[in-house]
Amino acid sequence: MAPGGTRWPTPRWALPLAGAALVLLLIPAAAAQEPFGAGCSQYTNRSCEECLKNVSCLWCNANNACLEYPVRKILPPASLCKLSSARWGVCWVNFQALIIAMSVLGGIILLGITVCCCCCCRRRKRSQKPDKDDERAMREQEERRVRQEERRAEMKSRHDEIRKKYGLFKEQNPYEKF
Repeated sequence: MAPGGTRWPTPRWALPLAGAALVLLLIPAAAAQEPFGAGCSQYTNRSCEECLKNVSCLWCNANNACLEYPVRKILPPASLCKLSSARWGVCWVNFQALIIAMSVLGGIILLGITVCCCCCCRRRKRSQKPDKDDERAMREQEERRVRQEERRAEMKSRHDEIRKKYGLFKEQNPYEKF
């Protein structure tokens, strides 16, 4: 919260916009790719763009080599090419930056989901239990009811004493006098 007690508006468009930008940047690379199976080694010592037209190829910037992407492993091993110089999909993003960006994006998504769950649970708890004003009103109503019952009992006993004094007390059996 800001010092004045007001909240700054949260940009709800930021996360979808970042995801859309990433997709839009990777679409041109995916559209221009050649069919699977063409040899990657034929693009060695050429350009990164030519190598990455084939989806199964990995460009290593360190030695200008176009290599087969190791599909059995998630990340290319360091013996094949260092992560900082490995390129796949687009030439301007290396694997190291891609891993960091995806980790941050995944963390933001998990954090957002966690915050949403916590907010929903907090609202549910608030709606289930009565708030302080309701509790106070119920307590005051109960106190008034108890005081009214006490006054009613006091008035009844006072009226009974007056009836007894003047002989107006209603007896259970009116024929007892006779």
